[in-house]
Amino acid sequence: MLIGGTGVDRVYLACGSTDLRKSIDGLAALVSQAFRLDPFTPALFVFCNRKRDKLKILHWDHNGFWLYYRRLERGRFQWPPVTDRQTLTVTRRQLQWLLDGLAIEQYQAHPRVVARTVV
Repeated sequence: MLIGGTGVDRVYLACGSTDLRKSIDGLAALVSQAFRLDPFTPALFVFCNRKRDKLKILHWDHNGFWLYYRRLERGRFQWPPVTDRQTLTVTRRQLQWLLDGLAIEQYQAHPRVVARTVV
C-alpha cells in the first residue's frame, strides 16, 4: 500500500512512544512544538504506542490532513530504540519494511549501487 502518494519528501519517526489518543490536532501540535518541524510539509510523521502494536501516520495533503491508523492483531512493530533525538528520518522503503514487520535496517538487502558509466 502506498501511503501519502508520490509527493512525500521525507518520513519522520517519532522516537520513543506516543500517546495515540491524540488526534490530528494533537499530533500536528507535537510535530510543530516538540519536534520543531512544519506539519504542513510534504512529509509523513509516524508515531507508535508504548506496546508497539499501533501506529498513526500524519500527512498533509493539499487542503487537509490524512491520519492513517494501523493496529496489529498479533505481533509488534520493530520500532527503533529510543535515542536522544526527537525524530528519526527514514526512507519510504524503510517505512514499508517497518509496516511489514521488519526492522528499518535490512543488512541482507542488496547494497545501493551508483553507476558511474555505462559499459
